[in-house]
Amino acid sequence: MGSTPYSGGTTFRVWAPNAQRVHVAGSFNGWNGNAAELVSEGNGHWSLDLRNAVPGQEYKYVIRNGTQTLWQNDPRAKWLTNSVGNTKIHNPAFNWQNNITMPGWSDMVIYQMHIGTFNDVPGGRPGTFDSAISRLDSLQDLGVNAIKILPPHEFPGDFSWGYNPSYPFSVEEAYGGPDALKRFVDAAAARGMVVLIDLVHNHWGPSDMNLWRFDGWSQGNWGGIYFYNDTRAITAWGDTRPDYGRPQVRQYIRDNVLQWLEEFRISGVRWDSVLSTRTTNWGDNGDGWSLMQWINNEVNARQPWKLMVAEDLQNNPWVTKTTGAGGAGFDAQWSPGFVHPLRPLMTTPSDSGRNMNDLVGALTGNYNGNPFERVIYTESHDEVANGRSRVPQEIDPGNPGSYWARKRSTLGAVTTLTAPGIPMLFQGQELLEDEYFRDTDPIDWNKANTYAGIRLMYKDLVRMRRNVGGNTAGLGGPHVNVFHVNHGAKVVAYHRWKNGGIGDDVIVIMNWSNTPFNQYQIGLPHGGNWKVAFNSDWNGYSSDFGNTFSPDIVASTSPRDGLAYSGGFNLGPYSALVIVRP
Repeated sequence: MGSTPYSGGTTFRVWAPNAQRVHVAGSFNGWNGNAAELVSEGNGHWSLDLRNAVPGQEYKYVIRNGTQTLWQNDPRAKWLTNSVGNTKIHNPAFNWQNNITMPGWSDMVIYQMHIGTFNDVPGGRPGTFDSAISRLDSLQDLGVNAIKILPPHEFPGDFSWGYNPSYPFSVEEAYGGPDALKRFVDAAAARGMVVLIDLVHNHWGPSDMNLWRFDGWSQGNWGGIYFYNDTRAITAWGDTRPDYGRPQVRQYIRDNVLQWLEEFRISGVRWDSVLSTRTTNWGDNGDGWSLMQWINNEVNARQPWKLMVAEDLQNNPWVTKTTGAGGAGFDAQWSPGFVHPLRPLMTTPSDSGRNMNDLVGALTGNYNGNPFERVIYTESHDEVANGRSRVPQEIDPGNPGSYWARKRSTLGAVTTLTAPGIPMLFQGQELLEDEYFRDTDPIDWNKANTYAGIRLMYKDLVRMRRNVGGNTAGLGGPHVNVFHVNHGAKVVAYHRWKNGGIGDDVIVIMNWSNTPFNQYQIGLPHGGNWKVAFNSDWNGYSSDFGNTFSPDIVASTSPRDGLAYSGGFNLGPYSALVIVRP
């Protein structure tokens, strides 16, 4: 389907079941709308092999339906001049230089990126895949091993989050087009990182979109062959919900997902708004549910190591149950049960207003008994916009770089990177980026110097999460025991482990109050030596931190908190310790 170049020409194939005639016109035939007629295959598809049509040349289909003559871009265009321009013939061949190694999901740390603002300067055009490549060394140094980019499809204009796709198969021209995305994936692989993408199939458009009444047919005022032609089409973003029950539309969406995973070597997908796929204003939508099941089964059969993530935000365990059990078959889903309790813990001004049960719930949440079925975070594109701001900005709106903003926002980072689940950071979070996310406001990379210590803290946390030092393997395990909750003092301690033992057992102690504690007593699961591997109050992270020193200890044989051993630790205000068995 679409345009497929071969030696000496290009095959064009398009679905237009209501057309009487279809031609292809382009720079290869002087844009003559009558020169190159496609042949009907008798099943709604039209095709033509056209000699001398080569990659880089522009074209459109000329569709005739009754009195209508429609000049339409290819629904499967991979490359356009822009969202209101022409389709370009694209050669999918690419000289890949690097092998891609998929991290285990328990080892994955995701960095969410918006290409247009990740590495750009205010004014002018948005950032590109190539400009983002020039900053990848910074992410390699940070230690993340997965980059999740906001939707890369062609969208109206040059500035967007990407959740209004005009052409689902194409790569935004303002970002550099399809080969630039491949260069980005290859450059990330050279640095040990994989690339995940957002895909939007709960709606399309609603503007700059030739899919709308593509072949001239529709029922009433609805959208034609690609969309529901009744009130099921209605979404919060326009009346453009795809018709998940129509076989050709199902194939279109399935092929789209596989294109990214196979041709572009994308390592996983986040399916935007599963809720809007599995329901309509008629109620539950079995067409959407079965479509997602089919696609997830296809991916599991072809490339089972790739990560399929749902954004459903309803804490619905069926989204990540296997299709054999009747679930949608996603590998993981974004967890509102983590971010929504955790953000008030950071932003509430008064210590008395912090509810430690919210922290316990965030730490112990899971789907279907598996914590790695959830993606956990304190910032995402949605959580730092839409009337909300970056966490430091919400903590101290007048001074998001203040002591309080640095202290409490980094407690959220400690929680994210030590809790069971797949942790995710939003771009600039490690730099204490402020205000709110918008597609015209690039990251201020000067903050990498201003808050170099905060970035170092994130780097240290990522290294521990990935067990780079060899003594925090438990942070990649599924087990958590929150064994100490002091509601009055706002202190919580929990045990994390994979298999248990030396180099595996990890204890995290968190003080969510402005009160320091000396020799604060907690239980310990094992005797012997315990080493303080991380202290967020270290003044190397910020010169005004208290540098509260807590020495390594030998566990006491006095039981505490239901555990056989115990020990005392010094806690700075709004600080965390990570304790390991050396």
